[in-house]
Amino acid sequence: MIDYLREYDRLVEIGIGRRADLAAALAKADVAVTATDVYPRAVPDGVRFVRDDVVDPDPDVYADAEAVYARNLPPELHRPTLEVAREADATLYFTTLGGDQPAIPVERKTIREGTLYVARAERRS
Repeated sequence: MIDYLREYDRLVEIGIGRRADLAAALAKADVAVTATDVYPRAVPDGVRFVRDDVVDPDPDVYADAEAVYARNLPPELHRPTLEVAREADATLYFTTLGGDQPAIPVERKTIREGTLYVARAERRS
């Protein structure tokens, strides 16, 4: 996943939880990362944290993002996360839990961890 994401300058991670390793690696590669979660979370140096809910998002958090990403994104959050990405004109990258299939149109990329789903930003008029 990192190979796709480090090509961007500005990213937002949805639902960082307790797994900050990817955000840390991206920040170390000089990518500006903003991590979000519905709960306050500790994040590594170089990563900005904002408490936000993708179901009721603050658009300013995502406005400058070139891409939005999430790991183990549950199906009920696929559409709201895509909407956030579209509003920011950003590409969405995500993985799912186990056998969950994407609930939105995606491209599939094979990565070491399994399948990476990609939804391109197509703003609605």
